[in-house]
Amino acid sequence: MDHFSTVFDTLAFARKKHPGQRNSLDALCKRYSIDNSHRELHGALLDAEILADVFLLMTGGQSSLLDEGETSNQEAGTIQKTKLTAKNRPPLTVVRCNEHEFEEHQKRLDAIEKASGSCLWKQ
Repeated sequence: MDHFSTVFDTLAFARKKHPGQRNSLDALCKRYSIDNSHRELHGALLDAEILADVFLLMTGGQSSLLDEGETSNQEAGTIQKTKLTAKNRPPLTVVRCNEHEFEEHQKRLDAIEKASGSCLWKQ
């Protein structure tokens, strides 16, 4: 059973797009005018959110990860951004697996446990 997914290497992409320049996350934030001043420590979730904004700007996609929180006032020519928080974020849709998917998941967990000696998700 072959399972794979594609990976988009943002660092390799940035190096091609901006050869000879610094392409750290901080450098890309500065280049794309992304405010990362609230980033005091490197944390995976915060870095992922910032990188998502960088990715969108590098690839010419939507202008912000949180575009759904933007409202536009075309008469005044301004855009007001609303940061999504736990209080105003729409609820996540829960998609339940079917019985076959559950069995496949259990087999995968069993294989992880066999290969590593323990499986965190089975505890």
